[in-house]
Amino acid sequence: MASLPFKKNYRCVPSLEQFYTGGPYAVSSDGSFIACASGESIRIVDSSNASIRSTIDTDSEAPTALALSPNDKLLFSAGHSRQIRVWDLSTLNCVRSWKGHDGPVMGMACHVSGGLLATAGADGKVLVWDVDGGFCTHYFKGHQGVVASVMFHPDLNKSLLFSGGADATVRVWDLLAKKCVATFRKHESAVTSMAVSEDGMILLTAGRDKVVNLWDLHDYGFKKTVLTYEVLEAVCVIRSGSLFASFLALFSQRSGRKASSSSAIHFITVGERGIVRIWNSESAGCVFEQKSSDITVSSDMDRGFTSAVMLPLDQGLLCVTADQQFLFYSPVENPEEMFTLTLSRRLVGYNEEIVDMKFLGEEEQFLAVATNLEQVRVYDLAAMSCSYVLAGHTETILCLDTCVSSSGRALIVTGSKDNNVRLWESETRRCIGVGIGHMGAVGAVAFSRKQKNFFVSGSSDRTLKVWSLDGLLDGAEQPLNLKAKAVVAAHDKDINCLAVAPNDSLVCSGSQDRTACVWRLPDLVSVVVLKGHKRGIWSVEFSPVEQCVITASGDKTIKIWLLSDGSCLKTFEGHTSSVLRASFLTRGTQFVSCGADGLVKLWTVKTNECIATYDNHEDKVWALAVGKKTEMLATGGSDAVINLWYDCTADDKEEAFRKEEEGVLKGQELENAVSDADYTKAIQIAFELRRPRKLFELFAELFRKRKAENQIDKALNALGKEEFRLLFEYVREWNSKPKLCHVAQFVLFRVFNILPPTEIIEIKGIGELLEGLMPYSQRHYSRIDRLVRSTFLLDYTLTGMSVVEPEIDAKEREDESLMHSDVKDVDVMLLTENADSEQKQTSEEEPKASSKKRKSKKSKESSSKKVKGVAYTKVEAVSLQA
Repeated sequence: MASLPFKKNYRCVPSLEQFYTGGPYAVSSDGSFIACASGESIRIVDSSNASIRSTIDTDSEAPTALALSPNDKLLFSAGHSRQIRVWDLSTLNCVRSWKGHDGPVMGMACHVSGGLLATAGADGKVLVWDVDGGFCTHYFKGHQGVVASVMFHPDLNKSLLFSGGADATVRVWDLLAKKCVATFRKHESAVTSMAVSEDGMILLTAGRDKVVNLWDLHDYGFKKTVLTYEVLEAVCVIRSGSLFASFLALFSQRSGRKASSSSAIHFITVGERGIVRIWNSESAGCVFEQKSSDITVSSDMDRGFTSAVMLPLDQGLLCVTADQQFLFYSPVENPEEMFTLTLSRRLVGYNEEIVDMKFLGEEEQFLAVATNLEQVRVYDLAAMSCSYVLAGHTETILCLDTCVSSSGRALIVTGSKDNNVRLWESETRRCIGVGIGHMGAVGAVAFSRKQKNFFVSGSSDRTLKVWSLDGLLDGAEQPLNLKAKAVVAAHDKDINCLAVAPNDSLVCSGSQDRTACVWRLPDLVSVVVLKGHKRGIWSVEFSPVEQCVITASGDKTIKIWLLSDGSCLKTFEGHTSSVLRASFLTRGTQFVSCGADGLVKLWTVKTNECIATYDNHEDKVWALAVGKKTEMLATGGSDAVINLWYDCTADDKEEAFRKEEEGVLKGQELENAVSDADYTKAIQIAFELRRPRKLFELFAELFRKRKAENQIDKALNALGKEEFRLLFEYVREWNSKPKLCHVAQFVLFRVFNILPPTEIIEIKGIGELLEGLMPYSQRHYSRIDRLVRSTFLLDYTLTGMSVVEPEIDAKEREDESLMHSDVKDVDVMLLTENADSEQKQTSEEEPKASSKKRKSKKSKESSSKKVKGVAYTKVEAVSLQA
């Protein structure tokens, strides 16, 4: 069998991140994204696949209210600091902010026009703000408690504002009259939601008193009460022409019932029971009710719906649960009954700590995930939507494993803190078997690798059990009690991990007692004990081709052991904390590991080399899943993030080859441009190829040419901002070297002539680049200044030595040769006279005091200069006369 090529790199795709921790949220006008409160930030999430588009930091303040403008360009937020902020979603910047309430803002609503923002606070006030100006236009006070909900009338022509509070009242405010025009007091508990009928004349209010009240907005009178017998959190009106309305009308025709009058309103309610119900206002009865809830009800807390909203553009119904899930419902026709609500998508906003995960299905298109909950969530990898949830354990699930049985059934086995193991069938989404017998939490499970007819479990009671899958019936309605074929007291401490050999002949267990034991199946006879780790063992796995086992330990090491004698073959060190998972790749020639340091490492067994390290997690990486077919990786940990990793070795190789090929072609094109003296094109190609040396040669060539300013200006005008940034980086390097600084200053001068300052400051990182240019430029100018001053001194010296002669034209050279002898005679005569005068002055001044010597020297020098000046004057005069 041909050896597989080594994997050299994996590309990470952050597939599932925490984006909602409960609290406020806002849906866009087209339903394409949702703004969610996530801890102390706001996440903008794509509603189709839960991918995070952007994140807004709210300065360490958890949002308490959110709202979007009608055009989805502005996001309004408020927190416990009472600061109301307006965010521009295109730039993610806060464009304005203000304060107005005396307590936290609990609710927000934006007017249809987008010009007004209404806020409801815990101080009992309702304020209306001008969005552009940030000033208060209306100040309403009347509620006696927290105001949690506020809503504008959807009709642009009706200037009404509704508010519902914890004082069980609903108030109607007239924006034109700036006063309260009505107060509705029929509720007995807090009002949680409000909705307006399609004609705009009926107001529906729902509360925790288990009723929906209908109010006439014409005369502000009470119309009707609908008893729901459920604590309500949201009420939504069904619009005519929607899918819900069409299915309701179709059901009325099929059943032969009398069609509802035009004044009848159909509305949806959700609440603590976690089911969706549709009501008719005319009959005050329920016309549709979900048979079962899609929410897993826990024994320790209520997990019903906390909110619901009708999605725009007839995309269905969005319900939000107390455990941070977004459920998208769509009505589907059903011949036997009215219709059914299909859960089209389930987006999980917060997964808590991810404990274990495995790929599921023949094509590995699903991912089974165990979190700090008593349920297993199965995700569709294509849309990263939670397809379904398996509930049945009463305590947190600690481990799971998956397989495809010989009959083609996708099976999942789970171990939990409730001391039980459960067997699940993926297709029917039911529990088909329960194994009872462990006396402690089940921390490890492993399926048979070949026959797929048994699985092994390990527990904190230090025992191993082998469970048979024989006798499982496909159509059984009740879970079968699984039987243990073999039991053994395996370790002295908790068992953390298990692995079954590829031929089902052996099973290996790792424990906190720092040992790994290999057992013969099916009777669990001890074969060998692997000793050598200094801390507990967190992961074991058999090699797919060799007779060896890999173990990962809390002592920061990974070891490979020989099964024949239990000797340690190799030890791998590199993690800075406990290694929690290790799994073979590429037919046992490589393996991948992850640990408590948040790192994922790719290793080569033969060379003991770590060839890649990835730091894409912020906390411990507890879970690692490897696809058997695609060898795709999935990692998850304490940061509640699931990352998918794709092998990109072939893609990287192909990309490198393509870039090399392009580089060769571009290089030839560059040489052709240089030979054709097309400097504009040559400079552009040199930038594309990132060749600063060639670029310098081109600029140096232009620098040496005379009148090359036009060519270099033309070349620089063709550059973009990113290329100018690169040019500044190159110039900064050239400017630091004395031999290259002249070209650097030449290029810099041309750039500053071309670009205005307003464009220069827009270049990314220009401040740092200029800081690197200024010191060296000052040094170069200082050196040039010193050189210029030195030339003046040289000129003075040469002039004093009578070496520098006046320049003469070429035409005067003939005349100069004719008068050369006369000038020579004149110079000799003058020099003779000068010498006589100096000798005479010297003889006269010898008896004088030393204080007069300086004066005599000055007079001597001045007389000498005068003589020389006269000589040149005479020469010039002679040449002019000639």
